[in-house]
Amino acid sequence: MGFNLMKKKDFGLLIVGKFVSMIGSNMQQFALALYVYALTGSALIFSTMLSISILPRLLMSPVAGVFGDWFDRKKMIVRLDILNAVILGIFAYIFYVNSSFNLVSIYTLVISLELTEIFYESSSAGIIPSIVNKERMAEARSLESMVLSIARLLSPMIAAVIYGASGMFLVLVVNAISFLLSGLSEVFIHVPENHKRPDKINMNAFFVDVKEGLKIIKNNKFIRTVISLGTIVNFVIAPFFSVGFIVLIKEVLAATDYHYGIFQTVMALSMVTGPIVVSFVVKKIEVGKLCTAAFFIVSFIVLSVAIVPSTIFLSLFNGILIPFIFLMVLSFGLGVTISIVNISIMTLFSEVVPLHAMGRTSTVLNLLVTIAIPIGQILFGFLYDTIFTSYVIIISGMIMLFAIIIFRKPMLQVADKEDVSTKDSLGGQMAYEI
Repeated sequence: MGFNLMKKKDFGLLIVGKFVSMIGSNMQQFALALYVYALTGSALIFSTMLSISILPRLLMSPVAGVFGDWFDRKKMIVRLDILNAVILGIFAYIFYVNSSFNLVSIYTLVISLELTEIFYESSSAGIIPSIVNKERMAEARSLESMVLSIARLLSPMIAAVIYGASGMFLVLVVNAISFLLSGLSEVFIHVPENHKRPDKINMNAFFVDVKEGLKIIKNNKFIRTVISLGTIVNFVIAPFFSVGFIVLIKEVLAATDYHYGIFQTVMALSMVTGPIVVSFVVKKIEVGKLCTAAFFIVSFIVLSVAIVPSTIFLSLFNGILIPFIFLMVLSFGLGVTISIVNISIMTLFSEVVPLHAMGRTSTVLNLLVTIAIPIGQILFGFLYDTIFTSYVIIISGMIMLFAIIIFRKPMLQVADKEDVSTKDSLGGQMAYEI
């Protein structure tokens, strides 16, 4: 698994900082989901809020990507973490004064944090490839994924206790502190200066660098395939995770917030298990075959989840315990499979994209594959409000299955070594320390 990487100061501090801020962020997401759903009682309104939070990403990703490549990455992530702490402190004060949030305040908070996250992602995208040797990239990505998944595992339990005892105010305060601690840990990281700032910063330089990121995507078969498939997958999976599961647990099974916390913990545990599985198979199976098989499994698991809301299935049991356990087992398998896909893709992406263009390329990639998210969340939020839940889940699973069948051949072809090994031809420069 490469745990000795944590002994390296730069990598260890980076991961610890991410771990702390992830706990704070996931606590807030957990508490805010319960708060908004309790406030509105509507899957459509809840999904609309999630969709609106995507709009800043659609508008600002190209700008953030270029800035991430132009300016010192270490300074950017430190300043953005501190900015997040300030934003959360302000909203904690607003909540304290008013004893509640209205929808406008919630939208403003979500959008503000989304904006800072976009710039943080673009700045941090090139840090791990800068400080980790490419031969250890899979280890680093697996370890990063596992540590962050542990944070996701712990945060729902912590959030359930804090939110249940003290409400939204303390959750906001703890999240602000987590970002402050993350920023302080990142101050001591040494990141090689591999950013590429133009002599003159103007609109012409901006558009030239945006075009370069688009060119890298256009010329790489792996990235093109991931974008095409990722757009369809995000259209289905994003609303399934963000809206579908909370509808299943809170409405269909009428479970408590405690049950929802347990479910989130199981999902986080699956994300911890995924990196362990990857460490055994990623060097033995070509990424195209691994991703294709994993996506097929995801489709069949989603279709299996459609059994849970059915009247026939629920009538077999006196309570919700067995259906809830069945849902958790399927969800665990889903989380493991998705984490395998994510780690494989992140590893290859780190290897094929030049460091000086990592920010703009990663943000353009994220922009293109997330365009479908707001559409999917609004559409499926509407469907969850209007038709039987099992039918909505079946629709999700079938879209996934047809997409994988269509893109199966291109996914298998990306295993071609020549196709993914394009960094040198694109003029990228590596700067490894570990």
